[in-house]
Amino acid sequence: MVSKPKRSRTVVGVDVGGTFTDVFFLNEVDGSCDVAKVPSTRSDQSVGIQEGIAQQLKKLSEVSLIIHGTTVGTNALLERKGAKTGIITTRGFRDVIEMRRRDRPETWGLWGMFEPIVSRELRVEVDERVLADGTILTQLDASDVKSAAGKLLSLGAESVCIFFINSYANDTNEKLAVKTLKEIWPNDHITSSSEILPEIREFERCSTATLNAYLQPPIGDYLERLEGGLQKGGFGGEVLIVQSNGGVMSVNMARSFPVRTALSGPAAGVIAGAYIGVSAGFPNLITCDMGGTSFDVSLVADGESALAAQTAVDFGMVVRTPMIEITTIGAGGGSIASVDRGGLLQIGPESAGSDPGPVCYGQGNDRPTVTDANVVLGRINAEKPIGGKLARLDVDAAKKAIKIHVADLLEIEIMDAAEAIIRVANAKMAGAIRLVSVERGHDPEKFVAMPFGGGGALHAGALIKDVGLSKALVPRYPGVTSALGCIIADMRFDRVHTINAVLDDLDIRKLASEIKKTAEDGQKRLVEADVTFDGVEHLIELDMLYLGQTHTVAVRLPVGLEDIKSSLNTNVIRTAFENTYEKVFGRLLHNIGIRVLNLRVTVIGRRPKFDLSILGPSGDYTIEEAKIDSREVWFEGKWRQTDVYSRLNLPKEQVVSGPALLEQPDTTIFIDPDLEGKVDQFGNLIISRKNV
Repeated sequence: MVSKPKRSRTVVGVDVGGTFTDVFFLNEVDGSCDVAKVPSTRSDQSVGIQEGIAQQLKKLSEVSLIIHGTTVGTNALLERKGAKTGIITTRGFRDVIEMRRRDRPETWGLWGMFEPIVSRELRVEVDERVLADGTILTQLDASDVKSAAGKLLSLGAESVCIFFINSYANDTNEKLAVKTLKEIWPNDHITSSSEILPEIREFERCSTATLNAYLQPPIGDYLERLEGGLQKGGFGGEVLIVQSNGGVMSVNMARSFPVRTALSGPAAGVIAGAYIGVSAGFPNLITCDMGGTSFDVSLVADGESALAAQTAVDFGMVVRTPMIEITTIGAGGGSIASVDRGGLLQIGPESAGSDPGPVCYGQGNDRPTVTDANVVLGRINAEKPIGGKLARLDVDAAKKAIKIHVADLLEIEIMDAAEAIIRVANAKMAGAIRLVSVERGHDPEKFVAMPFGGGGALHAGALIKDVGLSKALVPRYPGVTSALGCIIADMRFDRVHTINAVLDDLDIRKLASEIKKTAEDGQKRLVEADVTFDGVEHLIELDMLYLGQTHTVAVRLPVGLEDIKSSLNTNVIRTAFENTYEKVFGRLLHNIGIRVLNLRVTVIGRRPKFDLSILGPSGDYTIEEAKIDSREVWFEGKWRQTDVYSRLNLPKEQVVSGPALLEQPDTTIFIDPDLEGKVDQFGNLIISRKNV
């Protein structure tokens, strides 16, 4: 009897960056995996995704699930290319989004301009008022909403945000406004602030809800094109979108809550980094994602990435929703090098991206980038460019650009100028690493750098030496690590609700009931996604502070959802707060009341993880067979003969002594002369100082 062949179930992780679209393929039946890297298509990211998948799979019907980290929302915010949006708000509060927190773009000086994403004529007021305790002082008249909507539509508004003062305490008027708008608004792009963020602090709620409305049309259009193109190609599976908190959500939820994708792509890289680091025995690490446009840094301690309650995507554009803490600077491979008026060499923040790209791409750019410097120094093989669309890189053009824009202006040689570009880029990246480690009280010697992205592994040695990190852990596929993170990410639902009560006066039964209700709503959303989970986890936190304080601490409650009603009491909450407060600040305050400001409930659907050992070396090659070339590389002022290896063919436990270059389809790794790299069982490369 002949057994039937197993049906292919391939899960695809996709991360779209400013320069490349990275794809990771995992066959759930036989455990095999593969990668692809293609240039991003900025005009329509979905085109690049389909091209990337087509590199490895002939039919989209072979794919069962696609998990996608997207920069559509990020780019729309940074470039201010969202939809024309209107705001309907309480009379007297139309300028909340413009007044912000009375902060300024520039700390010093009297000048500072800020243009809110919604201009004043598109902010319309209506008569309604809810007091801070939830009492309705002025009932909303539906006819006022219709009149406001008519005005916004006449001005060309595509989406609308309803933002009423104190709607977190009572959302009756906002719900009536939504119901009225749905009868007359020509599309589904309607956002209610109490649905997006039912939390105290009016500016943060207004900003988050408005940005959500601002992103709904572009995100909705993009997802529609993506799904349509995939279905046309024969795809019949599910698509999940990575959230800024490191979890994933369904396409329908992404359409409703696009603001949760503001840092989608970088978050996936951190999730992958944490999982790879823990598996390899390095739970304390600093992820360093160097793409074509930016350098994203995040700290992982004890295997857990830190979440920030809110993030400013740009000045005045505050998003208050849980996000993985990521520090971003303009130091990617495409970042442009220039000499300023003071005669100082600068890197970024302007980037050549993928179109036109670095000078060596030969696509019209004539200003040198970090990638051009690496090509001139011999660290990138000009005959084997990653991405698959270019036959070779133009070294002479890169040299000419560096000569004109850097070397001649600084009156130095071309090779010295190229190395200076790399040193300045390294210094900027080292500064970002110190910002998330040393300046937050962490000892860098206890942390390992994890460089990934298309260019990160070229700078690994400089980063660990400049900052004082113990080692560098380069994952098996550094160029597509964020795409791998998409596959690893769990599904996550976060919900916040303002309580604003003194602890001694807190209604515990009501709080327990609210926790139960919110958790059940989260589980319902997980079920609707139609995704397989290994288990479901609930995290319950309270934002708490002493009376008279402004800033809160997040307090994790040591209770389970199943026994929440029987085990939750005032003493449990007080003890949890004091333990957390003392850990954060080193001491407690006495004889001062405690306030419970917000309730946070997180429901996590744990998705099946794959064994990273499948990425390990096959054992079919020796170190001699893995060596493919030898060429000169410029380092510290002179040429050095450097062995070149096929990284993926290096056997397990093999030690490679620097200087060495390790090439693979998605990136190149440079091991400095005073460093060495060792291959572990998962195929990671551990770079450390040589034992002298």
